[in-house]
Amino acid sequence: MTAIPTHPRGRGVFAALTTLVLTAIVLTMAGVIAGVITAPASHAASTLGAAASEKGRTFGAAVANNHLGEAPYASTLNTEFSGVTPENEMKWDTIEPAQGQFNFGPADAIVNHAQSRNMKIRGHTLVWHSQLAGWVSGISTGTALTTAMRNHINGVMAHYAGDIVYWDVVNEAFNEDGTRRQSVFQQRIGNGYIEDAFRTARAADPSAKLCYNDFNIDGQNAKSNAVFQLVSDFKARGVPIDCVGLQGHFIVGQIPGDIQANIQRFANLGVDVNITELDIRMPTPASAANLQTQANNYATVVNACLAVARCTSITVWGIPDKYSWVPSTFPGQGAPLLFDDNYNKKPAYNSTLTALGGTSSSPPTTPPTTSPPTTPPPGACRVTYAMSTWNTGFTTNITIANTGSTAINGWSLVFTLPSGQAITSGWNATYSPASGQVTARNVSYNGTIAAGQSTGIGFQATHTGNTGRPASFTLNGAACTVA
Repeated sequence: MTAIPTHPRGRGVFAALTTLVLTAIVLTMAGVIAGVITAPASHAASTLGAAASEKGRTFGAAVANNHLGEAPYASTLNTEFSGVTPENEMKWDTIEPAQGQFNFGPADAIVNHAQSRNMKIRGHTLVWHSQLAGWVSGISTGTALTTAMRNHINGVMAHYAGDIVYWDVVNEAFNEDGTRRQSVFQQRIGNGYIEDAFRTARAADPSAKLCYNDFNIDGQNAKSNAVFQLVSDFKARGVPIDCVGLQGHFIVGQIPGDIQANIQRFANLGVDVNITELDIRMPTPASAANLQTQANNYATVVNACLAVARCTSITVWGIPDKYSWVPSTFPGQGAPLLFDDNYNKKPAYNSTLTALGGTSSSPPTTPPTTSPPTTPPPGACRVTYAMSTWNTGFTTNITIANTGSTAINGWSLVFTLPSGQAITSGWNATYSPASGQVTARNVSYNGTIAAGQSTGIGFQATHTGNTGRPASFTLNGAACTVA
């Protein structure tokens, strides 16, 4: 494929300036000196990718080509993420199903999608014992398998030369006790196959960073110690290796306490560290307590990465929960990602965005209380709508007060945004649609408003010059007074 074109900024020095340009410069500088120029207030990023970028990191997602045609899938990917990893499309059984016959179509679709949106791409994976084409396992000699492995690496990497930032060259080569996994590569070629793969990869695309990737090496243990020794040896002998991928497939409440120290020790070897396949599973259906623990766990992982300069990227293994690999592999487990089955942002999304330094968005959107919604009598609710605006956007905090004598159980607040206003993120409620007549619905923890009590919600939005306020509000169909 064609390498991503670069767009270097001009660095030359103009040989001459016209009198008109010189005059304009002098006048401009005089204006700066004479007046006070107020820059627009800076605002924290409101998406994962943007917030990570401000920290010098990439925040990516594993992507399946067959889901790209689904509008909310593509929209969430395009809005929230700055990197992609093809979930299966670059694995051996898909990309070289018959010896010497490459099927690049599915992976090309993801690469093209990512490039059109300036997303960074991770290649996954070149040499792995699983999802192998059948013909590979049938090779009986080490010499023939080495040739096939080299041809595979050369064929795939040549096709994507210049397109891939990081390549997972070898994946999951160790057992939990630190011994070598007895894959077909280990059995036929021996210990040298990993080094051979990395040397072949460097020659195939010198611009790509080459990674070893594995699971259960997130903390310090026998397996991660073995990988640490491998990387130490490679660095000492000049074998090309640029990064280590910690997959990060966790169980809720079980993040290794030494994850940051483990990231740091790999970084100290002179390699980048990537969190490559992050998800945190739990028993399903998900409980509110587990969702909150999951949120805390995601923040712990993000903070551990941010604390180490050479931890350069975080990738979650999927977008919505419904497409995760977890339920089919661990029956009774699931809900491991940042978005639920309907693409609603979970508590883990907000904790992750906050850890990255962004503006927290909408909390969990689990179903509201099962009690039928209570409609307050007219005038039994009061809405206070406070705005803080800047040149292209605003935030608003809305207080919904129950001024009646009975509790409101389950609520939806309807209001109409003035023309040109559109919600970009929100909290303490779900908002749909983003513009025009909007309905804000309660989330799991604030569905009941007791008599004489209130609840607060809010959102961030853009505007095109109109900073007006909604004229009226209705709560479960009843008109509210506006404070």
